[in-house]
Amino acid sequence: MSGIMKTARIVSLNVGMPAAVAHGSKEVLTGIFKHASADAHALAFTGLAGDGQGDTVHHGGPDKAVCVYFERRYPYWKEQYRVPFEYGSFGENFTLSDWTEEDLCIGDVVEAGEALLQVSQPRQPCFKLGLRHGLPELPQHVQREGYTGFYFRVLREGEVKAGETLTLLERHPAGRTIAEANRVMYNDKNDVKGLRELLEVKELAASWQEQLGSRLARLEQS
Repeated sequence: MSGIMKTARIVSLNVGMPAAVAHGSKEVLTGIFKHASADAHALAFTGLAGDGQGDTVHHGGPDKAVCVYFERRYPYWKEQYRVPFEYGSFGENFTLSDWTEEDLCIGDVVEAGEALLQVSQPRQPCFKLGLRHGLPELPQHVQREGYTGFYFRVLREGEVKAGETLTLLERHPAGRTIAEANRVMYNDKNDVKGLRELLEVKELAASWQEQLGSRLARLEQS
């Protein structure tokens, strides 16, 4: 595991329950609004106590138990939009120090307090991120830059809190970073070799396996 810091810190732990917000002439239910919490929270296989999602079809579930974003990405977005983004502004549960999408791989195993976590997939920002900030272009901008953050699945339940140290225990042998997964998903969509390599990582979330597997099948038939 040379070349990467083996530890990071939860600089902010953020939770929030779903709320209805206006979207054009309709209302949508969303859990994108998170607030920082200084309390210890139980972390179960389905997510943090005190946290919830408005759309349980596309958000939440075991492969998306914990949404994570990186402290080091905030200065970029503040400069781009001249908006005072606070931790939790990207709907994340954990705001992490030190690491970015370049540093963690799909399938990496991380210890956080009592809990054991595994990187499952990059985050796919939806329109509600733009809705929260009045910036409809933000989700596509996030995808284009690859500054998406990611999701953990929970391998062992336990309590976690802000200030907790995360320790990288196991680097996945395939070494497919979150950044590489984003590249294949969003930018180099016809990269058959990249698709095959990513799909070989069995720890990749089922929804990504399905989506990328279908794309690979189409490319191989064309």
